[in-house]
Amino acid sequence: MHAWLTPDWPAPARVKACVTTRAGGVSQAPFDSFNLGDHVGDDPQAVAANRHSLISRLNCQPAWLQQVHGIAVAAAEPRVVAEADASWTATAGIACTVMTADCLPALFCDRAGTRVAAAHAGWRGLVNGVLESTLDAMAVPAEDVLVWLGPAIGPQAFEVGPEVREAFMAVQPEAAQAFVPSANQGKYLADIYQLARLRLAARGVTAVYGGGLCTVTDPRFFSYRRAARTGRFASLVWLAP
Repeated sequence: MHAWLTPDWPAPARVKACVTTRAGGVSQAPFDSFNLGDHVGDDPQAVAANRHSLISRLNCQPAWLQQVHGIAVAAAEPRVVAEADASWTATAGIACTVMTADCLPALFCDRAGTRVAAAHAGWRGLVNGVLESTLDAMAVPAEDVLVWLGPAIGPQAFEVGPEVREAFMAVQPEAAQAFVPSANQGKYLADIYQLARLRLAARGVTAVYGGGLCTVTDPRFFSYRRAARTGRFASLVWLAP
């Protein structure tokens, strides 16, 4: 599968998941080559070809979202592009799908292998509660939830202003530990993975995996911070029939 990522988490056998990379598509630079975003200025025919290739390789139907950095969660429906930043399903063969290029993709499942979900968490979505909204939509006890954190901007690359740190601390004071002063006066380096784990732990979800990759420094992934004109890769989770 062109060295796409398979999440390393103890999910039930029925739960399938995948993260695409830049490799294996038909898009031309700067979207080369497996761009799945239809909102970034790429040739629509190239995006359509890449999406068709994705479906044929994974044997599931992605439910695409119109992501707006909010906290709305939709029921995954391949025929409808919902305006939401997360989706969930209990139906086999439908893939909850989020697209990113530095924001955090979070994949969810329950231990019984009956429900899956995917969330797109930039810092705004994260601070406003997109992970919590996803948990609410899944309606599964916290101790039965597994989460895998996909490739996102790493803690050495994610420089933010003090207002971002203050926003997280206003909701959760212990979020302070996820920020360290940057070399640039008044700025901070933020650990989006740690911030996500803190928010999940506050809801009782402690079976959290992944979180060691950096989209900015790893050339396998699209990164908006590395190049503003770029594509999007997808993180998908679905139930096998």
